[in-house]
Amino acid sequence: MGFVLMDFPILSLMLAVPLFAGIACYFLDAPAARMTALVATLFNLALGILLWLNYDIGGAQWQFQEEAKVFAQFKYALGIDGIALMLIVLSVFLMPICILASWDSITERVGEYMAAFLIMETLMIGVFAAQDLFLFYIFFEAGLIPMYLIIGVWGGQNRIYAAYKFFLYTLLGSVLMLIAMLWMVNTAGTTDIPTLMQYDFDPHAQTFLWLAFFASFAVKMPMWPVHTWLPDAHVQAPTAGSVILAGVLLKMGGYGFIRFSLPMFPEASAQFMWLIFGLSMVAVIYTSLVALVQHDMKKLIAYSSVAHMAIVTAALFSFNIQGLEGAMIVMLSHGLVSGALFLCVGVIYDRLHTREIDRYGGLSINMPHYALFFMLFTMASIGLPGTSGFVAEFLSLAGTYQVSSTVTLFLTTGIILGAAYMLYLYRRVAFGEQKNADAARMPDLNLREYLMLGPIAAAVLWMGVYPESFLAPMRADIQSLEARLARAAPEGDAKLTIGEPRPEVANALHHEAAGEGAH
Repeated sequence: MGFVLMDFPILSLMLAVPLFAGIACYFLDAPAARMTALVATLFNLALGILLWLNYDIGGAQWQFQEEAKVFAQFKYALGIDGIALMLIVLSVFLMPICILASWDSITERVGEYMAAFLIMETLMIGVFAAQDLFLFYIFFEAGLIPMYLIIGVWGGQNRIYAAYKFFLYTLLGSVLMLIAMLWMVNTAGTTDIPTLMQYDFDPHAQTFLWLAFFASFAVKMPMWPVHTWLPDAHVQAPTAGSVILAGVLLKMGGYGFIRFSLPMFPEASAQFMWLIFGLSMVAVIYTSLVALVQHDMKKLIAYSSVAHMAIVTAALFSFNIQGLEGAMIVMLSHGLVSGALFLCVGVIYDRLHTREIDRYGGLSINMPHYALFFMLFTMASIGLPGTSGFVAEFLSLAGTYQVSSTVTLFLTTGIILGAAYMLYLYRRVAFGEQKNADAARMPDLNLREYLMLGPIAAAVLWMGVYPESFLAPMRADIQSLEARLARAAPEGDAKLTIGEPRPEVANALHHEAAGEGAH
């Protein structure tokens, strides 16, 4: 479709629509607020699809750029590459589904609830579209506030504890990142993210900068051992809060690694490669074993999210194209699948008001359509061929195997444990005899629930059958990132010392030095 939108400020419009709709919702009564939120999110979804259709694959790296000077070095600068595009599309796809999920279950302070969700949509899109370092930081941090309110006001019994824990964990990590950003701007003389991605910081300084950014992104992912806020936040959050937390907010950590840690600090990333691998290996086994013994459905899915995000971190730091592509597809697939699993929990929670696995059983008898959707998302979660999970995990394992067969063995073990806890959950909820009369009387899906689960099911199968449509926009950006990392990337199975350049790079440097000596 070419360059129809290249000069139109579509990214600013995508930020403005939910922001103004959110402000309007705050003053409206419940029915009007629900309808306004649904219309605004559907309009933004249409803009997101338009953005994707107009994205020029093979064109400039940064497209749809907008820039306006604000003050001093701070500027309002937006623009996307293929990686940001896919995460924005994921965000706008999940938002109308979240509004539908909250349609009946949220009955108090509906206007404020819808306002919080819509403002959070603006902030999420802002994170992925920002091209100014401080603009990114403002969006990244401000996203905490609506999520904090959603958990703290509309959450479960222990909502205040969960909200405070979520807020403090994520805020503390980000303070170090802000200090690092100030140092970077002072050194490089620019706040422009694309320029900083090509800037060569001193390798010794990179170590400290990488650790400062890591403190923020590791909590956001969340990586073991700073993951403990996530199960509490998920369990206490309303259904739609869990969907957007798992679907988009966790991806900000992975996006941070791709946008900042890897391209800006390649030497430090290579230096800490085995730290990431070590934490990922522990996380994928430990959290899978913890998931196996859960009695609360939401807690089980929350721990499975930590295990999936461990596959993302290991794949990102494999420093090769398969790993980087795999990490991105895991993030997109997990955003859809875990969001759908939380919706499946929400559907039966709305009927029986309990998340205890043992209170259910035999639901495939009285809720066959629900059981079918739940089975599809369970299979996608464990990576069944034909679903998005298979493509994601296959690419990620192919990438990590090039670096270390040991790491791949641990990740594969985690995937096997994943099959164990997800199938165990499904068997106890959908199969077996119906021990509880109230669960046996629950009606099957209604139209609103079909509209929630149907589009995600279609997207999961589309990504599983034809992943190229999701990979194509990102490929050029992943290749340029891999080229940037190549100079620092260690060989497979630690055949080289970490941080030592590959033989071909070392030879090139040697010849260059010899040439300079001759002059």
